[in-house]
Amino acid sequence: MKQILNNLPKEAKDKHIENKKYFDKLKKKQPKNLDYVMQELHNAEFKKTDCLKCANCCKTTGPLFTLADIERISKHLRQKPQQFINQYLRIDEETDYVLQSVPCTFLDSDNTCFIYDVRPKACREFPHTDRKKFQQITDLTLKNVAICPAAFNIVEEMKKKMPL
Repeated sequence: MKQILNNLPKEAKDKHIENKKYFDKLKKKQPKNLDYVMQELHNAEFKKTDCLKCANCCKTTGPLFTLADIERISKHLRQKPQQFINQYLRIDEETDYVLQSVPCTFLDSDNTCFIYDVRPKACREFPHTDRKKFQQITDLTLKNVAICPAAFNIVEEMKKKMPL
């Protein structure tokens, strides 16, 4: 996994222009079965991918925290929402709540999450490759292929399965 993660930024950069062109075409000529195919590709990839061996998303990026996330997590931690915000979060340039720093504060040394059962929506949905109306999040997917080996593999399979 270490070698895959070391090579991923370069591989993603090498494929960036190709992927961007592919996604631009996808937005113009969206296949009718896109969401179904993406769900299939996502499920197939995550049958063979163990996120606990990687956790690169938790090590290199931080999720956005919605107000519902903050309420749920602070309750779980037996804190008031404002205490949770003060201790763990900051407001970014787009006025979203994000972690004060990465790697994620809640990531344990064995790549498990201290707050897994109440983790933010963004963490639960990452890398978003099975999201409905996938064509609306292609910019996010372009970023995620450089972070998540599974997302990289899904996009590569997508291009083979649905050539445009």
